[in-house]
Amino acid sequence: MMYNFSMDNLNYTYSEDTTPYVLDPKTLQCELKPLAPTAALTISVLLIAIFLLAIPGNLLVGWVIGTSRQALTPSDVYLFHLTIADGLMALTIPFWAVALTKGWIFGDFMCKLLNLVFDANFYTSILFLACISVDRYLVIVRASESFRSRQRMCSWIMCAAVWALGWALALPALFNDATQLNAERMICTETFDIGSASLWRKATRGLRHIFGFLLPLVVMLFCYSVTTARLLSTRGFQKHRAMKVIIVVVIAFLLCWTPFHITMMVDTLMRADVIQYSCALRSAMNLALVMTNSLALLHSCINPVLYAFVGEKFRNRITQLVQRRARQERTSGAKFSRSTSQTSESNGHIF
Repeated sequence: MMYNFSMDNLNYTYSEDTTPYVLDPKTLQCELKPLAPTAALTISVLLIAIFLLAIPGNLLVGWVIGTSRQALTPSDVYLFHLTIADGLMALTIPFWAVALTKGWIFGDFMCKLLNLVFDANFYTSILFLACISVDRYLVIVRASESFRSRQRMCSWIMCAAVWALGWALALPALFNDATQLNAERMICTETFDIGSASLWRKATRGLRHIFGFLLPLVVMLFCYSVTTARLLSTRGFQKHRAMKVIIVVVIAFLLCWTPFHITMMVDTLMRADVIQYSCALRSAMNLALVMTNSLALLHSCINPVLYAFVGEKFRNRITQLVQRRARQERTSGAKFSRSTSQTSESNGHIF
């Protein structure tokens, strides 16, 4: 989900000796404030830039893959679904950008819907990255023609499973509601009103850390490590190009997602009283979560570059599509010219 500020309970400690009650500074509710206007505007501009890059980039990749005349490999299928997930996630970005500067003005239904869409595609995009790494491992390390044919058939089943798992893991996003921050501003935030809010938050955070980062990261590191070792043991120029793509993919994933998940883990530990709570730390954590979340969103517009423009196969497809379109335009232009000439000869000039 696009992280927003959350409410902390105001607790009181009763004292029989002196006063009817004493405020406990450790659990005193901090005054919730929106981001400073300059910071909010800067992050909003960054989000809009990510949106403007992610939408055309993913549409281009989807168009190239979808119009391919060749049989799609499992990696192509996963990449196609990855572009859909990244594109859907990017469609929610303008709403978060407006919310940073104006507060949440879109109502309770949109709060739930946008968080549900965001979280579902947050999970599916990362899981599809893991699927691509597994496919490359199987193709390079365990190459077999019969195995490849079975793998092509299973890739679409795997895509359906990833989408189902992603949307199932995103269901806790329905706990998000539009909440009044102050007299002038509303926010879209989690409001767990069933059972223990603390347990719900720990469970959802645990799912997000495991399925949204740690598990895909372990799969990617294992598959790409073994794949790189196999490429190093072979000869040829192509292995260096493949290794470069692999290294860039892993580095980009770590740079975009690691800060967000580390910040969220620190926030979870602070809520569990493992880290000493303070209002200053709470304010710094809110700002850090918003900033690292924006950095993580950058990955949605980097993916088309990493998995498409860096690859020679994709560039060749782009060239072929452009040449095909140029030939079609020349052919249609020639037909139109002949038709116009015949019309002029039989009926006179059009003008």
